[in-house]
Amino acid sequence: MADVDTKLASSPDGLTAAEAQKRLTQYGPNAMPDTSMHPFRMALEKFWAPVPWMLEVVIVLELALGKFVEAAIIALLLAFNAALGLFQESRAQATLAALKSRLALSASVKRGGAWKTIPAADLVPGDLVKLSLGAVVAADVKLTGGEVLLDQSMLTGESVPIEADAGVQTFAGALVRRGEAEAEVTATGARTKFGRTAELVRTAHVVSSQQKAVLRVVRNLAAFNGVVIVLLVSYAWYLAMPVTDIIPLVLTAVLASIPVALPATFTLAAALGARSLARHGVLPTRLSAVDEAASIVVLCSDKTGTLTKNALTVTSVRPMPGFDEAHVLALAALASSDGGDDPVDGAIRAAAASKAVSDAPKLVKFSAFDPAKKMSEATATDATGNPQHIVKGAFTVVVGLVKPSPTAAAAAAKELEDKGFRVLAVAVGPATAMKLAGLVALSDPPRQDAAALIEELHGLGVRTVMVTGDAPATAAIVAKAVGLVGDVCPPGPIPEAVRPEQFAVFAGVLPEDKYKLVKAFQKGDHTVGMCGDGANDAPALRQAQLGIAVSTATDVAKSAAGMVLTEPGLAGIVAAVKEGRITFQRILTYTLNSIIKKIVTVLFLIVGLLMTGHAILTPLLMVIVMIAGDFLAMSLTTDNVRPSPLPNSWRIGRLTIAGAVMAIFLLAFCSGVLAVGKFEMELGIDELRTLAFTALVFGSQAIIYAIRQRRHLWGSRPSLWLAVSSVVDISIASTLAAAGVAMTPLPAWMLASAFAAAAAFAIILDFVKLPVFRRLGIA
Repeated sequence: MADVDTKLASSPDGLTAAEAQKRLTQYGPNAMPDTSMHPFRMALEKFWAPVPWMLEVVIVLELALGKFVEAAIIALLLAFNAALGLFQESRAQATLAALKSRLALSASVKRGGAWKTIPAADLVPGDLVKLSLGAVVAADVKLTGGEVLLDQSMLTGESVPIEADAGVQTFAGALVRRGEAEAEVTATGARTKFGRTAELVRTAHVVSSQQKAVLRVVRNLAAFNGVVIVLLVSYAWYLAMPVTDIIPLVLTAVLASIPVALPATFTLAAALGARSLARHGVLPTRLSAVDEAASIVVLCSDKTGTLTKNALTVTSVRPMPGFDEAHVLALAALASSDGGDDPVDGAIRAAAASKAVSDAPKLVKFSAFDPAKKMSEATATDATGNPQHIVKGAFTVVVGLVKPSPTAAAAAAKELEDKGFRVLAVAVGPATAMKLAGLVALSDPPRQDAAALIEELHGLGVRTVMVTGDAPATAAIVAKAVGLVGDVCPPGPIPEAVRPEQFAVFAGVLPEDKYKLVKAFQKGDHTVGMCGDGANDAPALRQAQLGIAVSTATDVAKSAAGMVLTEPGLAGIVAAVKEGRITFQRILTYTLNSIIKKIVTVLFLIVGLLMTGHAILTPLLMVIVMIAGDFLAMSLTTDNVRPSPLPNSWRIGRLTIAGAVMAIFLLAFCSGVLAVGKFEMELGIDELRTLAFTALVFGSQAIIYAIRQRRHLWGSRPSLWLAVSSVVDISIASTLAAAGVAMTPLPAWMLASAFAAAAAFAIILDFVKLPVFRRLGIA
């Protein structure tokens, strides 16, 4: 709260118990509200969607007609879909739980003149708290005294801990790496920077491409088949069919129009893709992310811990006259803590160990970094036993101790700082006659595989942009090192109409801005991937269609993301894109197959009614077609397919047109078989129903093999599961038809003839599909 100093400031003794209780009532506990959804409600929501609605209507109609077996079968199908849907339930609640776990559980607070430890949830604005080594800051605070080293990387994206003293503002969730300080609480709970991040995560939501695709397919089929059913009923009424015959006909038509297994197939295909990705070190936390990986056209990548190693490294050493790199590092290491949490000292000691010198001075005494002096010091003896004073710290401070001040050093320091490096100076000698030994530049180096990743993603049609909270100069240098070519977005608010191709780097970006950037790209109809590692990335990870948390990410980022990389490096992103496109192709084939069969089955009922004056399929036969066809066809989720060369997108309009064209040919095949049975063989209505059933089953198998490839059907062999399911489907239909189970039996030769005709039909349709797919851009 900006006005805490004037309105809420406590006395030097802290708040009284009464005042603390008053403020706790006014501002609420220092915690985020529990918004978790009850598991029973989550389960109920799976029965509230277009496909479940249609199945529920059919169940009611079946029960009204006394068809209890059929109703039970459909109810089982409904429950199956719901169970699979629950498996891919949202992870937003897990994200919020992880955010809460980052907050301190207790805090040291001064109340009524005495220090006491209280639950962090009881902190209120105006409280005086103590920040100690290893503690997590429990609320947003402003330091009033002391000095601490604060690690805020999980909140702000800053790769280097900051030195903080009186007047510095820090935030809930920061970690105290060194020192001790007192501070005044400025904001608690949802009003903290951490709380606002949690609120962004809670409200972040984007409808997945899968959900949109299912809804549009169901909408198109419902609209088309609804008109057909009206025509069917009108003609039946015109023929003066009894109402007792019209109702089963309508029920059959409704069953024929429901893509009952479509949601389950999306889930199964994504689950199989997720299992494959696990072998590449990628764990999807939401199954829809597997499909989304196929569609991303822009990847927003965080810098720290994503494109870089999130580990300070000595990048350059500039020795002054009379010194070399190895001796500069040796001196700097003596003025660095050994085994502490300071990443700067750790990086310098690691660099010095790799260039050890035999005549290095012997350490006598070490003085840790003093924020007031902005340097650390050491006393040592050289090889001849003479005492030496060594200092390491900010360039402007250290160079002030050197007489005379070297002019070349200032130019070198500026050059290194302009490259985005953190520059330290090292001086040695008697206190009254110190000499500048050299400069040490540190940076967070790029990952070795980052440049190759970006290049490969570019080849796959995915543009990568850097989104970071670091300074523009530092970000631009890293961007150049990893092959990101383009402009740096000017400082300030993210433009609402920004496009990915406008800038290669977005620097100085706050967590809210990362979230806004993802939404801005999405408004431009881009499918967005977001890669990050910290709590500051969580809202953007949650909002993006594909959020990717790297292996070093916090639990917050991992639970917000749709995918988590479990191995170092970023090769998993390329694997996710390729596997996502394989999954997309499998789902695309099943969806096209479903559209074709649903159009054909309803139209075939009209053809049968026109040809015979009767319903050509009974509700029970339709249920068998659904089980044998829709669910066994789910084996397409295992088929051998090639990944798409470029990002995919659901073009349901074009897919529906392609399905309608293919449906015309399948309808012609089924109608031809029925016509032969009616007019050539003069079969009765019961035998014609069996023949119509087998024609649909065999014709549907022909469709599957004709459309499973975007090229000729013999371009690749089908998967084992697809071949097995085809054998099972054909065997079940043939056995039932030959034995007369649920239908009138037909002779084996007639069934064999229908099967042979279907095989020939598949070859013909294979040649028809190529120009259709090419024309409609289905690839």
